[in-house]
Amino acid sequence: MTDALLLSALLAHPENGGVRAIAGPEDVEWTGVVVESDETRLPSDGTGRLVVLTESPPDRSWQQDALIRRTRDRGFRALAVPRADAFGAGTRALAERLGFTVLHVDRPIQLAKACWQLVEARDALALHYVRKVAQSIEYHADSLTDLLRHLSSSVRHGVALLDAEGVLLESGGALAPDVHASIDFTPWLDIVRVPAGSAASVRVDSPSREGLRLAFFGEGLDERQVGALAVAAEVAMPAVAARILIDEVNEVNDASVSSGVLRDFVDLRGTPDLDVERRMLERGWRTSGYHLGFRIIGRTRVDTLQLLRFVIGELGRISVDSHATTSGRGVTGWLTFTDPPAPPQIEQHVASLRELHVAARRSFNVATGVGSVANGSAGLTTSLSEASDASKIAVNRSTTSWFVRVDGLGLERLLLAWTGNDTFVPAAQSLLAPLQEGRGELLTTLSAYLDHESALAPTAAALGLHRNTVASRVHRAQELLGVDMGDPEVRLALHLACRAVR
Repeated sequence: MTDALLLSALLAHPENGGVRAIAGPEDVEWTGVVVESDETRLPSDGTGRLVVLTESPPDRSWQQDALIRRTRDRGFRALAVPRADAFGAGTRALAERLGFTVLHVDRPIQLAKACWQLVEARDALALHYVRKVAQSIEYHADSLTDLLRHLSSSVRHGVALLDAEGVLLESGGALAPDVHASIDFTPWLDIVRVPAGSAASVRVDSPSREGLRLAFFGEGLDERQVGALAVAAEVAMPAVAARILIDEVNEVNDASVSSGVLRDFVDLRGTPDLDVERRMLERGWRTSGYHLGFRIIGRTRVDTLQLLRFVIGELGRISVDSHATTSGRGVTGWLTFTDPPAPPQIEQHVASLRELHVAARRSFNVATGVGSVANGSAGLTTSLSEASDASKIAVNRSTTSWFVRVDGLGLERLLLAWTGNDTFVPAAQSLLAPLQEGRGELLTTLSAYLDHESALAPTAAALGLHRNTVASRVHRAQELLGVDMGDPEVRLALHLACRAVR
């Protein structure tokens, strides 16, 4: 065998016979490997190679010292032998002084096979990994996380699903940040080798999620190992892409079902219903206890499923029972407490929801409303309704960073409750009907204008329009409605009507 063999690559090989370093340099390069049963069969010229002996060494320390000296004198630079972990401190010190590497190995023949794969049989190494990937795919995986765990366990290297922002899922280790930063997300296949580690990644063909890559990674890998892992990544990618699609279909179905359960529960307005209660419990949603509802809605169009994924991930950081599901153009959720939460505890969790909102706004243009703490099934309905009302106000509250807590509202909270009754809403719809023709631009503009205290510049900024366009639309709305916008009582009535219709 003539190609170089690295100690780090041998230690990183998943099936190296249980080899581990006992003494000598931390990393070293050998020109090849020789495998024999005992020392007497070794050639006289080791020429910088590793020698693997299949039989155990002598028990006495002076004999072990002599074995190391004679092996080194023949030109060998390393010795792998069973029971080397029993070598005494003197023998190990001798090896260190001579710069000679001593390795303990549990299964010498398997170590010899690993050396053969690394030096001469590169295709065999790739085939070895591919066979392991195929075995992983044969097993039933419950989820994408489970599939990555199977792949990592079989290949015995780290496996990660990642995008340009970071690692989404990983198993069998942690991908070093420096390795991630070095990955090129443009080509089909990319190989990275930096001091922090190595990775072979391939682009994942997912119709719903762009920019994903599947990476096999590890430390101490040489170019032959990374090249073989690149082949394994290409073979594993279609199974990963298919699992992503399966999980997303299941996720959409589950979100649809959970959204329906929540809608049915809210529509009951606190009226007991055994079937709905059963469906709530099946999802792990408790209606007993004390609840704090919240609602996150898009100020513009948002992907509610992606938003739900994000919210659920962030809720995991809050140390209290929590639930969330898609609802309309946003996400509705709540925190549940077994015992009445003390005011400081409530403030702590409201602060956590505010942090969740701030984090969400980095990726989604959303507004968040938070209800008040209420007890039992009826209380949950009330808190969720309050959170929904608060979110509607939050949509136009840039001064509060689009986050509104219903407990922080005064007269506005009372007016919201009043405008939601069965008498006011039809009257408001009738009043504003002239403004709802076409795409409803006049109603949208008038609503924003009144929300921003009849100020043209803030309204124009909120709608992304020129102030002259806003002025023209407000004037046109006033003409169609036949009202005097200069009258404060008229403005108040129109403002309430716009809120009710929205």
